[in-house]
Amino acid sequence: MEPHAHTRYERMFLFLWGYAALLFVAGLVLGPPSKVLSGLVKIVLTEDALITDYVLVAGLGAALVNAAIVTAISLLILHAARVPANGITLVVIGLMSGFSLFGKNFVNIWPILLGTWLYAKSRREPFGKYAATGLMGTALAPVVSYFVLDNGWGTLPTGILVGAVIGFILPALSAYTYKVQNGMNLYNIGFACGLIAVLIVPLISSLGATPTTQYRWATGQAVPFAVLLGGLSLALLAGGLFGCKPKLSCAWRGYLRLLRTSGRAPSDYLRMFGPAPTLINAGINGLIGLGMIALIGGDLNGPTVGGILTIIGFSAFGKHARNILPVMCGVLLGSLIMHWSLSDSAVQLACLFCTTLAPISGYFGWPYGVLAGFIHASVVLYTGSPVAGMNLYNNGFSGGLVAIVLYAIIIAVIRHRRPEIQDEDYFDLVADDEPTAPKTAYTLTEKQE
Repeated sequence: MEPHAHTRYERMFLFLWGYAALLFVAGLVLGPPSKVLSGLVKIVLTEDALITDYVLVAGLGAALVNAAIVTAISLLILHAARVPANGITLVVIGLMSGFSLFGKNFVNIWPILLGTWLYAKSRREPFGKYAATGLMGTALAPVVSYFVLDNGWGTLPTGILVGAVIGFILPALSAYTYKVQNGMNLYNIGFACGLIAVLIVPLISSLGATPTTQYRWATGQAVPFAVLLGGLSLALLAGGLFGCKPKLSCAWRGYLRLLRTSGRAPSDYLRMFGPAPTLINAGINGLIGLGMIALIGGDLNGPTVGGILTIIGFSAFGKHARNILPVMCGVLLGSLIMHWSLSDSAVQLACLFCTTLAPISGYFGWPYGVLAGFIHASVVLYTGSPVAGMNLYNNGFSGGLVAIVLYAIIIAVIRHRRPEIQDEDYFDLVADDEPTAPKTAYTLTEKQE
């Protein structure tokens, strides 16, 4: 193993700080500071079960500033916990910044992070081993907000306690759910959070609570969001083609090699292919997400922009054009047959977040990706109700259900096919210092058959 391999991409944090600064400046430009401040107060004092678009609640400027603050908090936690820069780092930042537009804020994430920190302490292990899990586990931040804000039903201490319990149990649960999904659902934390929410909502309902799903969906923000996302995607693409050390031809060849992978988790593209192909992949995927929303005539707002930012983040960890497009096409196909429309807000989100099942397309072939998207679009419409919108990663929950069922059926019907590019070199490189991708993960997935 190379000396100091874990510090190879530390400069990436500088660019991520630049991204946080961009969100902050954009928020101040698009919303006067006085309105931004009052908007942030509204965001903190709003119950934020799905779908709660902070753009509608508090304005575009406040939503972007909240995203900037949450992104900065995430970067500080990753830095303080000495988490090495890798693909998961980009995933975390994509998720945290994206979902800070509709559900996460700079207050309701802390109890869950506290619980994860306590879990690490109880095991006498460094918090860095679980920091990414804790940050992604803030998918259940609406639970904290509900306990604190719901007409006095809960209290601040109760909200902190419940959030801490969630953060404490999540690392162990997510490690188990990772195994049962066989790397076919990239939003593993979303599946684990969905299971927790399935338990929490009936329990508190039996105690007299009445959590309900929300519908706050902004419109009329297409131009500023299109400019911001289009500019970001093009900048990433240009950075990969011209801003990294490899020549343009080398960067492009690396991207073409990346396209030949299955995307089966864990697939850390930053460690496998380097920054140039990963940036190219992120830029192209961002443009694909924008194109999908334009194709279906959807809205650009907090939730859909969050979905596109999530795709960009996971471009460093499993998603690429060849494995996400078939799944998206499956959703489009479903719209021609099912009794729901692409104009429905939940379906617009499904068009983006269905890419959690990209490994099925990459591993078994595009027809299975289309099938996965076709099924997922209908399943996700009904998985949010039992958890009352408390799990922000609802597509991750439904994606896990689809992945478990499809994987077992496909394996029983067709002969197992290995990806053209294997990940052995990646695991040999990072197994000793990467808590996010332990070598046992390879044993449990790629060699299972």
